Amino acid sequence: MTALLPPSTNHHYRGARAAAWFLALYGVGWIVPGMIHSFLPDSGAGTIAGLDLGHNPALIIGLFAWAGATQIVHGMVTLAVALHYRTLVPLFLLVSLLERSLLSWSAWVGRAQPGVHHPPEHYASLILIPVILLFLLLALRPAAIQPGGPR
Repeated sequence: MTALLPPSTNHHYRGARAAAWFLALYGVGWIVPGMIHSFLPDSGAGTIAGLDLGHNPALIIGLFAWAGATQIVHGMVTLAVALHYRTLVPLFLLVSLLERSLLSWSAWVGRAQPGVHHPPEHYASLILIPVILLFLLLALRPAAIQPGGPR
């Protein structure tokens, strides 16, 4: 496995431990919906997102399954960073903040249409923007020296 993954960088991370643990939780938050989109019969498009599958359901379900596959991999890489490569935690939090901001802009402003149904992810993105920003600031701020070895 060492040929595939380099040694951990956790001992070089100086940000708040909470930021790394939040990123780990955020990674799980990618994997779970990814599994739903990949393995639920309707990919969650109808049962969770509430979309009308009356027109071309195979295309909608296929697109959700494709998104699910990318979510699973994204979550796994995010978990690896949070658990073993913590020097990248601020970068991953910044990327997550940009992603959620673009998703929210697209859902609520840029491509928003009056009266259009919003799936749960649109609301989650709005909530996550300030939370991710908080943990990004904590990751960038040097944490106090904590006993017990590497974080």
